[in-house]
Amino acid sequence: MTALAPMEALLVEQLPGEPGWQYEPKWDGFRCIAVRDGEQVEMWSKSGKPLGRYFPEVVAMLRRLKPERFTLDGELIIETPGGLSFDALQMRLHPAESRIRKLVAETPAQLMLFDLLRLGAEDLTDRALADRRAALEKWFADQDEPALLLSPTSTDRAAALAWLERSGGALDGVIAKRTGEPYHCGERAMVKVKQHRTADCVVGGFRYDKAGKHMASLLLGLYDDEGKLNHVGFCSSFSAVEKRAWTLELEALVEPPGFTGSRPDKPSRWARDRETEWQPLRPEIVVEVLYDQVTSRRFRHGTRLLRRRPDKAPAQCRTEQLRHPLTPAELKQLLR
Repeated sequence: MTALAPMEALLVEQLPGEPGWQYEPKWDGFRCIAVRDGEQVEMWSKSGKPLGRYFPEVVAMLRRLKPERFTLDGELIIETPGGLSFDALQMRLHPAESRIRKLVAETPAQLMLFDLLRLGAEDLTDRALADRRAALEKWFADQDEPALLLSPTSTDRAAALAWLERSGGALDGVIAKRTGEPYHCGERAMVKVKQHRTADCVVGGFRYDKAGKHMASLLLGLYDDEGKLNHVGFCSSFSAVEKRAWTLELEALVEPPGFTGSRPDKPSRWARDRETEWQPLRPEIVVEVLYDQVTSRRFRHGTRLLRRRPDKAPAQCRTEQLRHPLTPAELKQLLR
C-alpha cells in the first residue's frame, strides 16, 4: 500500500464566519491516515512515516472492523487521568518492541476519526465533505470498538469558539473545512486557528547569539509550590535594535544561579557552542508571553513576547498559570 498525503490546513488568525463551513476540534495528537486492505493494515503519519509498529493495539482494532477495505483520516490520541497526553504519544516512538508492549498495556491509544476517504471499492475523496461526513457517521454507527472515536463537528462558529475558550490544553485548536469541497490530498485546503494562551514569566537567564555580542533569546521560568524557579521555555524573534537594548539591561543582572529548579539544557562537553550556553540572571524581570501548548510542564514551542510586566512581582509568576487540560469526561461534556 502507498501512503496517501493528507489534506492540510493553513494557519489563520480567525475562524471564517460565512455559511458553508464545518468546524472540528484540532486534537492534540498524531495525525494518522489508516488503511485496511483485507488482513493488511497500515498507518502513516502526516509526513508519510509508518506508525503501525508503535501502535499495535490500534492496528489490531482496525483489523476487526468491517468492511475489510477502507481508508480513514484521523488523529491518534492517548487519554490519561489528567487529560490527553502528547507526552504519552511521543514515548511510543521507541525502538524496543518490549517497551512498546509495556506502554500499550499502560496507556492504550485511541483513533479519533474525522474523515472517510474510501469504503469498500468506492473512492470517496471526490465527494463533498458533507457527503463524506454522512457516510462516516453511518459507517461508524455500525462499529463497536471503544478505541474508535468520532470527532464532533459543528456548523455554528460560536460553538467552535467556545471549544477554544473552555478546552484548556485538551485541544490544539479548531479546524474549519468547506462542506462542499472534495478531499484535496496533500493540499492546504482547510484552515486552522491554534490554541493560544498567555502567561507571566520570570526571565531567569538568556542566551547570546553566535557572535556572543547580543541577546538571542530570553529563558523563561515559573515558580513551583516549593518556591523553586523552573525553566519552562524561551522567547526569541527580536529585532536587532531590541536585542541590543535587551543585552545592556540583561548583562547588568547576570548572577548565578538563575534557575533554582529545572534548568536549561547544559552544553555538551565536546561542543562549546554559544547557542547552547546560557547566562543566569537575578529574577527581577517579568514578561507576559503568548504560548500554544504545554508538554511536561514546559512550553512545547517558542513563545512570543507581548509586553513587560513591571507591575507584577516575580514571586507571583507560578506554574499554576499553565492551564491544565480537561479530563476526558470534562472534554466529552464540553463537546456535546
